[in-house]
Amino acid sequence: MAFGKGCHLHLIDGSAFIFRAYHALPPLTRKSDGLPIGAVSGFCNMLHRYVEGNHGPDAPTHVAVIFDKGSHTFRNEMYDQYKANREAMPEELRPQIPLTREATEAFNIACKEKEGYEADDIIATLAVQARDAGGRVTIISSDKDLMQLVGDGVEMLDAMKNRRIDREGVFEKFGVYPERVVDVQALAGDSVDNVPGAPGIGIKTAALLINEFGDLESLLDRAEEIKQPKRRETLIEKRAQIELSKKLVQLDMDTPLDFTLDDLEVRDPDPDRLMSFLAEMEFRTLSKRIAENLGVEAPVIPDAPAKPADEESDAPEAPSFDEAQYDCVRDAQALEAWVAQIRKRGWVAVDTETTGLNEMLCDLVGISLCVEAGHACYIPLTHKAGQSDDLFGSDALAEGQMPLEDALAALKPVLEDPAILKIGQNMKYDAKIFARYGIDVAPIDDTMLMSYALHGGEHGHGMDTLSERYLNHTPIPIKPLLGTGKSARTFDFVPIDEAVAYAAEDADITLRLWQMFKPQLHRVQVTTVYETLERPMVPVLARMEMDGIKVDRDTLSRMSNAFAQKMAGLEAEIHELAGETFNVGSPKQLGEILFDKMGLEGGKRGKTGAYATGADVLEDLATEHELPARVLDWRQLSKLKSTYTDALQDHINPDTGRVHTSYSIAGASTGRLASTDPNLQNIPIRTEEGRRIREAFVAEDGKVLLSLDYSQIELRILAHIADIPQLKQAFADGLDIHAMTASEMFDVPLDEMTPEIRRRAKAINFGVIYGISGFGLARNLRIPRGEAQGFIDRYFERFPGIRTYMDDTKAFAKEHGFVQTLFGRKIHTPEINAKGPRAGFAQRAAINAPIQGTAADVIRRAMVRMPKAISDLPAKMLLQVHDELLFEVDEDAVDTTIARAKEVMEGAADPAVKLDVQLIVDAGQGQNWAEAH
Repeated sequence: MAFGKGCHLHLIDGSAFIFRAYHALPPLTRKSDGLPIGAVSGFCNMLHRYVEGNHGPDAPTHVAVIFDKGSHTFRNEMYDQYKANREAMPEELRPQIPLTREATEAFNIACKEKEGYEADDIIATLAVQARDAGGRVTIISSDKDLMQLVGDGVEMLDAMKNRRIDREGVFEKFGVYPERVVDVQALAGDSVDNVPGAPGIGIKTAALLINEFGDLESLLDRAEEIKQPKRRETLIEKRAQIELSKKLVQLDMDTPLDFTLDDLEVRDPDPDRLMSFLAEMEFRTLSKRIAENLGVEAPVIPDAPAKPADEESDAPEAPSFDEAQYDCVRDAQALEAWVAQIRKRGWVAVDTETTGLNEMLCDLVGISLCVEAGHACYIPLTHKAGQSDDLFGSDALAEGQMPLEDALAALKPVLEDPAILKIGQNMKYDAKIFARYGIDVAPIDDTMLMSYALHGGEHGHGMDTLSERYLNHTPIPIKPLLGTGKSARTFDFVPIDEAVAYAAEDADITLRLWQMFKPQLHRVQVTTVYETLERPMVPVLARMEMDGIKVDRDTLSRMSNAFAQKMAGLEAEIHELAGETFNVGSPKQLGEILFDKMGLEGGKRGKTGAYATGADVLEDLATEHELPARVLDWRQLSKLKSTYTDALQDHINPDTGRVHTSYSIAGASTGRLASTDPNLQNIPIRTEEGRRIREAFVAEDGKVLLSLDYSQIELRILAHIADIPQLKQAFADGLDIHAMTASEMFDVPLDEMTPEIRRRAKAINFGVIYGISGFGLARNLRIPRGEAQGFIDRYFERFPGIRTYMDDTKAFAKEHGFVQTLFGRKIHTPEINAKGPRAGFAQRAAINAPIQGTAADVIRRAMVRMPKAISDLPAKMLLQVHDELLFEVDEDAVDTTIARAKEVMEGAADPAVKLDVQLIVDAGQGQNWAEAH
């Protein structure tokens, strides 16, 4: 049909599909020859979903997938640095690009590109042609550049988020409507495409200026009228650069094309051609599914890879998410039917809904279950009948719910059955909720931890992130359900029908993620990591968190008062040094005192016009003047008071009298645990005041706190990994490692060692692990940068194995995209091939990760083994802080507990890794944590 009024053109951004497919799926190679085809697999699945999802009255009449052809375009002729910062295409993706073109043609969809032009220009030209011909246009992309085209029958569809973008959506993004987007982009520039723009002007400021002056040309012509001096000077001095930037970001809507809109008419696929391509790619499941849809026979593909090597494990094969298919279980009979299904299946995804995020204080509201993709339910238990602000009757339960005790009694046998696997996302939370109701959930699988084992360092592992990335589905958001501000409510006030859609979907998503991730563990060779370092941590940490640690409120209160008095004294001293009173806690006022009144050097103003007064600035100034040194002291006390001695009092559980921190298992990419609500791992111990805070953590009457701490574990691991004979021998001889290093570096005999020389060696020993620079070491030691760099250079000369280790680790990371601990944990390094400052940070992180990660793995292995080792003793493991484990023990069991805990911790690496250096654990005891440590 000729394109005209009533026609609907879909323009698909092919590059966006390719890169989405590449990043969404794990690496995949064709079994017959090893050709990378992961991106092709994902691309074909996306095309198939697109074709199947576009039928009915709003279906397109014309469609094309538009690709970039080459990297050199007419914009490079204007500006040779255009897109110069773009990272090189991954090698495994390069051979897949032409295959995505073949895939498009195999689906019988028009596939278009043009030398010298970008795909965006072709899309712009076709959109304008279609609009002028009276048709509608939907651009399937989230590319912000294409927002210039929205309006007058042209819309965008962000397929990943299933969100349509109209004129208002563009305004929300840019602060201007589509016709002025190019002006805002010209001012703001684009660091990704290396469009220079106007230095110091971002999207928000650009939008304000364009809205005030109407358009870019008027703004530049009237730049003298702008009140802000720096902004005015930038617009005047950089006019030519800004005008060039507009040419670079302006879409070419008149790209010469060798085809017409009529050539883009929707066509049915040719079954023979499509089946032939899918067979060539060895996509067994996709070919079967499409063959069934087309009513033809699927090709026979011999020796196909096992799941999930092709798209068999890809989530799009599962049914679409449909809340109408979710059940609301309101009575015992309905729940019995679900229990029967669970027993028949042998697994169930489970999720809890509660009145809050504090597992020790919140109440259970409902439970969701899922046994197969698309088949989930929600069991409402304690939803309220009234509104959250209803003072009368708000405690009354809504009708149509099972009694809480009856539901838990029916589920307890299943949740505790060792033959039924319970699957969760962040299962530690749900396990603690059930434990408070007398249910010990086991065995478990955790999709968050599977993702962490598979993709540590690549991205976050929250359910929303995983669902969007791997299932191409945006979950129902929680905020609209709970509200914000004064209208906020807890989940028990969410209407049951809304709760069903939200909660059942969570369980559905969790099961789909599990079906995708579980088989990948073996293929990516991280099954052992997951089974020995991740999954077993859930019950261990859940028990520790529930036990908590006793904190003495009176001690904290006394410390808060003492800190307040000392802060007042410091304030008086600071005011005297400044010659006037001012708000010490105000960075703006402090900056004015230091740099305007006192005239100290190094003052730099930020975007707001205020001077920077961060710790790094004050530490440099402290060598010149007392005032910044006293401010640093004041800030440290202020932080101790607000973050610990005041805040910890609010964290004491009213029922237990103890503080119950929560550990994040999948936080740091290296495997280190993170402590939150409250954070007990960052209590400073380098100062006397910081160490005193640990005095408030006390043992119960008749008990003792035991601290067992690995001695210099990361240096010991460095000696093993980098194979440093001098360090190995020093540890074997039980020498003072920092004194030994100082002796090696500075040619000073051990019996003539001074504390200052040892301190410098210690700073270098630990600094090298973290890739410290000469500048960083200079700041730490308060010495000239050249002298500090000399120390580092001498260190590498004396211990050449360390430099070799660093170079080899960086090379491995660049080649493979990850580094590994001695126990096989993969820590991905997505920024390793970046340019500029990001590259240096990524390289330092890659060097440190195997060392810090191995140390983290060691203490995880110790924690997993510890409960069994002390199960018959009156002892509890309470806290893990970096390389330390803290126990609460009956007084008469101290020696036995120390002996067993040391044995477990010092042998934690065995038998998986045989370290060349013995791990040593120091033990201490006391009535409070400070005494024990």
